[in-house]
Amino acid sequence: MSTAATSAHPGEVLADLLPSPKLSASLAQGGAAARVRDVALVAGGAVLTGIAAQIVLPVPGSPVPVTGQTFAALLVGTALGARRGFLSLALYLLVGMAGVPWFAEGGSGVGAPAFGYILGMLVAATVVGALARRGGDRSVLRTAGTMLVGEAIIYAIGVPYLAFATGMSLTAAVAAGLTPFLIGDALKAALAMGVLPTAWKFAARK
Repeated sequence: MSTAATSAHPGEVLADLLPSPKLSASLAQGGAAARVRDVALVAGGAVLTGIAAQIVLPVPGSPVPVTGQTFAALLVGTALGARRGFLSLALYLLVGMAGVPWFAEGGSGVGAPAFGYILGMLVAATVVGALARRGGDRSVLRTAGTMLVGEAIIYAIGVPYLAFATGMSLTAAVAAGLTPFLIGDALKAALAMGVLPTAWKFAARK
């Protein structure tokens, strides 16, 4: 029978502390319980990102709104680890490309100027997940660094794509697709700095 971990160990992410579902003994011995848990986590991360993407605050003069999508993607990657984080954001991306309207503002497909940010989130979730496996979310300062790396990756892919999709110059794309979001991203990073280390401290007391 599978039980939840009672303490944090090196190389673990928060999702590793969750119990696997109870299956028959033969299935559990074959690792099916862990796989069922992983599938649920991957699907849940995609759904969370899709829901968070609907929290939208338009930015005057920019085709890219402020959403909860970025925070959710980084949180999913950090909590699930690189492999599950990548799969979760890949599922979110592919389902949205297929027409499900769960990109920002109920969008879907690949034509939106903000699509590059979603590609960036896929890469960022993978990287922050790898950093989390190395303890990148277990203290306030480490979490801050992990979030900054993730956000930098998102903008490094999203801003050039915005310039390409709209015909803006790179300077104009930075002004429209990066500068207006810096304060909001700082607030998101601060929220993660409170949530993630606190979750580890709670897990250590279990």
